Amino acid sequence: MLNFTVGPVMSDDDILSIGSEQVPYFRTPEFSNLMFENERLIKKFSKASEDSRAVFITGSGTASMEAVIMNCFNENDKVLIVNGGSFGHRFVELCQIHHIPYDEILCTTGKTLRKEQLESYDGKKYTGFLVNVHETSTGVHYDMNMISEFCKKNKLFLVVDAISSFLADDFDMENLGVDVMITGSQKALACPPGISIIVLSKNAIGRIESNDCQCMYLNLKSALKNGERGQTPFTPAVGILRQIHKRLNQIEDNGGVETETQKIQSLAEDFREKIKDLPLEIVSDSMSNAVTPLHPLNVSAYDVFMILKDEYNIWVCPNGGELADKIFRVGHIGALTKEDNTTLINALHDLVNRGLL
Repeated sequence: MLNFTVGPVMSDDDILSIGSEQVPYFRTPEFSNLMFENERLIKKFSKASEDSRAVFITGSGTASMEAVIMNCFNENDKVLIVNGGSFGHRFVELCQIHHIPYDEILCTTGKTLRKEQLESYDGKKYTGFLVNVHETSTGVHYDMNMISEFCKKNKLFLVVDAISSFLADDFDMENLGVDVMITGSQKALACPPGISIIVLSKNAIGRIESNDCQCMYLNLKSALKNGERGQTPFTPAVGILRQIHKRLNQIEDNGGVETETQKIQSLAEDFREKIKDLPLEIVSDSMSNAVTPLHPLNVSAYDVFMILKDEYNIWVCPNGGELADKIFRVGHIGALTKEDNTTLINALHDLVNRGLL
């Protein structure tokens, strides 16, 4: 299988080999030291402040999205949500479930957030701002500098879901004034799914400590307290945390986050250059390096996904709902190469020759 989805992605042999090992007992000094290093490197790669903290949740990215909503907000808040697709809408649903007052900024499919849209909400006494910096369902990457400026001006608590963008795109948590950043193990970290990560500023930690979260498993007060000793409140996905440790050290040894981002950018640019003569339209007006969203001009996007999977053993990323027949996505994260890009391009040309694209 050649995997061009946006999660789970291709893992390299070193990461895969850890997955085949016996999972060790974790209430030990050795595991605590591993977790301390995981936290240190996640903070370093997200460019968080020294007094920030990172917690590791055994659960998908949505688990951490929900944890943040429950622990950082209450009925006295009023938050503004950028809703440009499935994952922006997920923040809306979470605020509905947990009775957090909100308004949403709706973005047209494939279109980025514009400054004039933000300006209409200026000075309206919001307390928080929620954004999926890369709306993975449509491939749109929002302008974080513009959002940061707006949030600083309005003194908003800024929560950024960077699940598919972390490591793929430049991100400076401290300089942007981001209070919470969320990411996950199965995206550019290129490990199996099962762990999501929340990086918390000092301001976010203060909010969590003063808020009354009615939850046991996703209580971030408990996660922070246990993290002081390099542990988690409950049994974590130990094997995946060991794989994350290996992967973070690989990135560090290979030149750090800038080198990793540059590699992903190079793969994305190579692919986008190679598709120029194919009957495919890029649908996003502002893309992440992580993924290219494509609209086939002549056939169903879902049919392209199925044919590539079943006949070529190549996986691209389909969409659901009303976008299922309109957009498929090609990821550039994980253990991929430019030669892999060529393999996919050759398959797409073959589909054209067969009248299937």
